[in-house]
Amino acid sequence: MRIIPAIDIIDGKCVRLTKGDYDTKKIYNENPLEVAKQFEAAGIEYLHLVDLDGAKAKHIVNYKILELIASKTSLKIDFGGGLKTNEDLYIAFNSGARQITGGSIAVNDTKTFDSWVSKYGAAKIILGADCKEGKIAISGWQKGSNLKVIPFIEDYQKKGIQYVICTDISKDGMLEGPSFDLYKNIIDTCSKSDGQSIKLIASGGVSSIDDLHTLKDLGCEGVIIGKALYENKISLKDLERHL
Repeated sequence: MRIIPAIDIIDGKCVRLTKGDYDTKKIYNENPLEVAKQFEAAGIEYLHLVDLDGAKAKHIVNYKILELIASKTSLKIDFGGGLKTNEDLYIAFNSGARQITGGSIAVNDTKTFDSWVSKYGAAKIILGADCKEGKIAISGWQKGSNLKVIPFIEDYQKKGIQYVICTDISKDGMLEGPSFDLYKNIIDTCSKSDGQSIKLIASGGVSSIDDLHTLKDLGCEGVIIGKALYENKISLKDLERHL
């Protein structure tokens, strides 16, 4: 299972929110590159970089941070937040993203999102399936929808999507453990006999190394860790040993 630390960006700074609420913003470091280099030094290979300004503005904003981290580290970056147009996607990939995550656009503009999968390939496009009470949430989690999370994932799985990041918003930033039942249901429902099962990346609520073991046992392909690292519930030394 891949270990993927998260860096969320507002005003060029490394922040964390609780349950996606911008009013709960806490700044952890004013230099995201410094944080990324600490992850790299601990043996981390992957990074989940979120443009929270972009999610609010509905277009890419913090691509210069992406470009800086991509050029100054060897981290394999997946980038999300505000990607709505072909130009946004071009900028993200041109700035060094290995993968991009599309959430709101997969709900609001399926034609464009489908075209991205066709053009760039399923290995480069991650479906963002973030949810609250089993329903997909969009626009930086500021809006709800009537779409149920598992049928939503299944529909895109039929179209060739491989990678899915799923955050249970009620767990995000709470440090009370991930939504194990939700992930088990997704993996069980979206498993295929031909081996083309969803590569599920769990996100939200991770608070201990034990959580990582449980998620791996469930069959998650990756796990995103945010506040647990910044609040030192899981240390980089712990992750080094785990890796």
